[in-house]
Amino acid sequence: MQTTEIEKSKTHILIEIIEYVPNSVVSKTIIRKTTGNISIVAIDIGEALAEKISPFDTHIQVIEGVAEVVIDEKPNILQTGQAIIIPAHTSNIVKANERFKMISTVIKSGYEESSIY
Repeated sequence: MQTTEIEKSKTHILIEIIEYVPNSVVSKTIIRKTTGNISIVAIDIGEALAEKISPFDTHIQVIEGVAEVVIDEKPNILQTGQAIIIPAHTSNIVKANERFKMISTVIKSGYEESSIY
């Protein structure tokens, strides 16, 4: 599967970058680097991202609609403009009780330090 990034040095209207597909989850990479990635995701009503545990923090920002983000079995309802950080090593699932679009940002750097002095 070929991954293409969004064109650089050009303005974008984020909710127009990706469209809903009935009964589907659609994702498009905005930036992919070894230190992390940013994706835009459209999730149709009744769909969800598979439950997972990531080794990295993930920042979720809803840019259209309403999302349910369940972190360690605790539901959080996010509306347009709201965001949440899913902590690393935490069980989570993202659900669409109604369709929504979000930006997902994963930062992979900074975990190499085991303690702060």
